[in-house]
Amino acid sequence: MFIFDAHLDLSMNAMEWNRDLTWSVEEIRESEIGMTDKPDRGNNTVSFEAMRKGNIGLCMATQIARYVHKDNSLPGWNSPQQAWAHTQAQLAWYRTMEEAGELVQIRNGKQLKAHLENWKTSEGKKPIGYILSLEGADSIVSIDYLERSYEQGLRAIGPAHYGPGTYAHGTNSVGGIGTKGKALLKEIERLNIILDATHLCDQSFWETMDNYNGPVWASHNNCRALVNHNRQFSDEQIIELIFRNAVIGIALDAWMMVPNWVRGESTPKGMNVTLQQMINNIDHICQLAGNTLHVGIGTDLDGGFGKEQCPSDIDTIADLQKIPQLLSARGYSTSDIENIMSANFLRFLQNTWS
Repeated sequence: MFIFDAHLDLSMNAMEWNRDLTWSVEEIRESEIGMTDKPDRGNNTVSFEAMRKGNIGLCMATQIARYVHKDNSLPGWNSPQQAWAHTQAQLAWYRTMEEAGELVQIRNGKQLKAHLENWKTSEGKKPIGYILSLEGADSIVSIDYLERSYEQGLRAIGPAHYGPGTYAHGTNSVGGIGTKGKALLKEIERLNIILDATHLCDQSFWETMDNYNGPVWASHNNCRALVNHNRQFSDEQIIELIFRNAVIGIALDAWMMVPNWVRGESTPKGMNVTLQQMINNIDHICQLAGNTLHVGIGTDLDGGFGKEQCPSDIDTIADLQKIPQLLSARGYSTSDIENIMSANFLRFLQNTWS
């Protein structure tokens, strides 16, 4: 079944982890034996080959570069200009992957339709479609930079990531969107960029909903009712997003899937983390919505974690093809499963770009 993954940090893996995604997953793992600079070394799950094997023909692919103020202890760049420059380096990598025939950028409905048709009908190695997304807006030096990014193909943006940001407060922080955040929202709406609500803290989330009327989704976010942490959405937030015709992508980071996960200590098998918890999150959203039209896949695989912190029944991203059978076993129909695996997000894009 065709899969749309709403959140993959491809350029981060290439530019910060120094992973050549044209290699196989196994080749990347072998190259990282003995490396200890990142917690997921040798445990990667994503490569272009694995994506093609899993029929993941389209994804939201991120740029990410956090700017941190002097009093912020989070890792990041010391100025928004440095953060912007890093996103431009990431964009340059995407462009070289296009030239190599590995990727093709999708910017509008016509290109989306053509890519889906090509993926379905052409033989041999096909370029994977990617739509550019910015995770955390701190690299937007000033509002006019957003239009520059739009011209480069940016089609979705999350105003915040972790901690307090320039335009909003994100995960593990408390605060609103302020004057700068409201100005950013107006520009996002003017450009018809999709607002990604994923990392917004509760206060920033609700202030954003009060000040924004454009397209909104959550690319990779799970349910607080199942794991009680501010990183997840409450039922009230999920219902608000459903009301706005949003789609919510379910993530595969283990600490978001089971309570009491301890980073660096807990293991997927020890905590019984499997794709069943993903199905639980999908089902919870479907029950709130009363249908299967508002949930999809947003794995965040290799978003700073790998096999050591994802479902034990995932070896590579190709194993996402196990999800349809698990949904079928829960009583979901073929059309329901198609909605979840790709159709909901694709419909959202087509409606936004029409």
